[in-house]
Formats: sequence, C-alpha cells, structure tokens
Amino acid sequence: MTWVTDEPPAEPVPSPEEIAEELDAVAEEQQEPEERRYPSTIGGAFYLVVLALAAVGIAIVWSGDWRLGMRCLAGGLCFAAVVRLVLPARDAGMLAVRNRFFDVLVLGGLGAAIFFLATTIPNQPG
Repeated sequence: MTWVTDEPPAEPVPSPEEIAEELDAVAEEQQEPEERRYPSTIGGAFYLVVLALAAVGIAIVWSGDWRLGMRCLAGGLCFAAVVRLVLPARDAGMLAVRNRFFDVLVLGGLGAAIFFLATTIPNQPG
C-alpha cells in the first residue's frame, strides 16, 4: 500500500467495538441523576395561590358581584407580578414564562387594567 505522504497514519482507526465501548462509557457518565429539590420550586406554591385567587374571583363573579370578583382576579395577577419580581428565575416555577421584566410588565399591567376597569365602569340601569 502506498501512502500519499509516504508515512503511515499516526493513530490506527478504532474498531467498531472500541467505538461502542467508548459511547457506552460516555452514556454512563451522562446518566448521573440530578439532585431534585422538594418542592421543586417555591414559585409552584405561589402559582397555586394565584390560581386559587383566580378561581375565587370567578366564583364571586358567577354569584353576582362582578366588581368584587374582578378585583379579586386583578389582585391575584398583581400578587403574581410581585412574586415574579422577587423570586429568582430558577425558583419562579410556572410564573416564569419569558424574562422577568416582561412577566412583571404583563402580569402587573393586566392586573392593574382589570382593577381599573372594574372600579370605573358605571352601573347599568336594570
């Protein structure tokens, strides 16, 4: 066999068995389980509080006092904005959707708008 450079290759080509053994070794190293924290995030607990406030607000609207129900819903959204602002991203859980600024802006803005509208809409006759 003639070589282009007249020198044999520096390293021999590995056999398929050697490649398989190396891949198995790498796969075993990557399968180390990460330590899970319980509860996973404190943000998950706050998320459940926000959902509970929203459910209570919707139940109040359904029972007839729509202003109070909408204020309760708006309060839940504003609470979620404050929690998202305070908690770091790794602990925010389901409250973290985008970056912190965007999440706080959307949650707080929507909560403030709902509260403002529930307060300022005039009563309708009838």
